[in-house]
Amino acid sequence: MTGTKALKPVTLITGASAGIGAALAREFARHGHELVVVARRKDLLEDLADSIAASGRPRPLVVATDLARADVGKHIDERLAAHGAEPQYVVNNAGFGLVGEAALLDRTEQLAMIDLNVRVVAEFSLAYVDSLSRHRGGILNVGSVASFLPGPGMAVYNATKAFVLSLSEALHHELAARGVRVTALCPGPVPTGFQKRAGINRLLGGRVLALSAERIAEVGYAGLMRGRRVLVPGIANRMVSILPPFIPRKFFLHQVARSHFSLAPPSKRT
Repeated sequence: MTGTKALKPVTLITGASAGIGAALAREFARHGHELVVVARRKDLLEDLADSIAASGRPRPLVVATDLARADVGKHIDERLAAHGAEPQYVVNNAGFGLVGEAALLDRTEQLAMIDLNVRVVAEFSLAYVDSLSRHRGGILNVGSVASFLPGPGMAVYNATKAFVLSLSEALHHELAARGVRVTALCPGPVPTGFQKRAGINRLLGGRVLALSAERIAEVGYAGLMRGRRVLVPGIANRMVSILPPFIPRKFFLHQVARSHFSLAPPSKRT
């Protein structure tokens, strides 16, 4: 999706306006990467770019756009070309969740979640393989501990994150020969704006599972650079990702449902 002339390598980060995305932007910048940050909220992206520039790093290129728009790839390509840049790393962080019974949640919102969490991740994981290969770079896809388990109470969200994990592991294998690293970063609960958007009234797992966005970003960056296939930050979260095959499925689904529905407002509980 770029020309043949030599272009400046950059790190493209989606969903960079807040939370894990903003923390990843700061972590990549701290290690000397020039950034292109993408999200809808221009004011937050500009604040992020200003803070990175104030730290003595190059100011990121801000692309304020809705990733759900059909021509988003073309739009970002045009901004990259005007900047004389092409991706060396792609960080697919943009996404959201919804808590409640799938049959009761707004169907349009759930389909929009699939579009952002699945289609956009696939599009940007595949769009820049040639430039990633030229620069011996990689892809960091942000999944979740939810990637490892079905989730009554967050059924569609968990399914989208299972897709992210499956795609990332397959691309890790397929693109290795081209010198492209692909890593799935699967954090547990992180206190960010995700909870408010999902309709969650408290943090799942509390302090036992929760890690800061900054810690998630550190683990994600280091793991990508080492060429790790899957990263699950935190011992408790790794246990959550490992245990499901060893627990009776019916009991497991019941426990997950109890946990998820306890987070939802009464109108979205079964």
